[in-house]
Amino acid sequence: MNSRISATILSVLLTGAGAAPQAKPQTPPQAKLKTAAAPQAGPKTAGETFKNVTTSTLKGLTVDDFLGAMGVMAGALAWDCSNCHPGAGFDAVNWVSDKMPTKVIARRMIEMVATINKTNFGGAQKITCWTCHRGQETPATELTMERLYGSPNEEPETVIPRDPKGTPPQQILDQYISALGGAQALSGLKSFIATGTQNGGYTRVQGGGRFQIFARFPDQRTVTTTFPEEPSRGEQTRAYNGEVGWINTPRSVLGEYEVTGTELDGQKLEAELAFPGQIETVLTNLRTGYDDNINDHPVHVVQGTGPRGLLATLYFDKQTGLLRRLIRYGKTPVGRISTQVDYDDYRAVDGIKFPFTFTFFWLDGRDGFQLTDVKVNAPIDQAVFGRPKNAVKN
Repeated sequence: MNSRISATILSVLLTGAGAAPQAKPQTPPQAKLKTAAAPQAGPKTAGETFKNVTTSTLKGLTVDDFLGAMGVMAGALAWDCSNCHPGAGFDAVNWVSDKMPTKVIARRMIEMVATINKTNFGGAQKITCWTCHRGQETPATELTMERLYGSPNEEPETVIPRDPKGTPPQQILDQYISALGGAQALSGLKSFIATGTQNGGYTRVQGGGRFQIFARFPDQRTVTTTFPEEPSRGEQTRAYNGEVGWINTPRSVLGEYEVTGTELDGQKLEAELAFPGQIETVLTNLRTGYDDNINDHPVHVVQGTGPRGLLATLYFDKQTGLLRRLIRYGKTPVGRISTQVDYDDYRAVDGIKFPFTFTFFWLDGRDGFQLTDVKVNAPIDQAVFGRPKNAVKN
């Protein structure tokens, strides 16, 4: 997997893919008026988009939530596409085939997880793939004796417990605003264009990537990446125009698709937080968790609710007040979709600090970004935030 949206390839990890053929039935003349007046159809489900999606809890998901669910399952078992699909990673891959027993077993496991949660927890998601597997194919059933009465599991709780003695979240956010340059300076930030180099992924690309971030207040953001020394990879794009999101990766299964599920909420959150002066209105239901440590930096932990109930956890450096990590969580029937961004090397540009180094982690890989230039309040063509111009039409 070699791009941010290579998670699209994981869309076929357990249930089969290849875009389903879209038939165009003939409309009888007498039905044309009724057809014209019919309400617009909703977003396509995974079952409509991909071939051979049969699991009851997955086939009704939006495409982006389905892709995230594939990443949840792959991460829980430390697997990749080839564990369920013959030829995965090569041109001869057969996404639809059910010949590999692991794929058939995985379907049963998905249904089992749904049944356990429905029967024992009223449908609340208490059991996920990770609950048992924790990065291994066969779940452990006994405790390793040298760990008896040792340190507890280091995996943090997704929904953080409130620290009754913690610094109030409003105070932490105020410190963040001040550290970036102050509310007055941030209120004048209406757009920016950032450029730089992209690398640091699990697969190295010759010459690395070149990226641009276009952002316009209050909630428009597009990231494009090209590979000058390997142009066959095409242009990768994540675009959000304030209402609609698009993802385009030419070497993936779908090529390009409209984002309609919880990834859309994630795109909106990242677009809004690109203008930090509005952080205190973007996030609601704020609470402070217990202090933590990131790369030897003590941090405050704040959790809140983003667009449409999206869960977001933020880690602020206790010394500088700056944001060091953001984790957002989407929902699927088999576990939460975790997406993480780490920030570092803040530098002032026209009186506002921007993170010149950041790393984007998702369930299929990671990308490292190093900024070389930021232009503040630069004019941006509105078309940049729309459907990618180089989108692959399936």
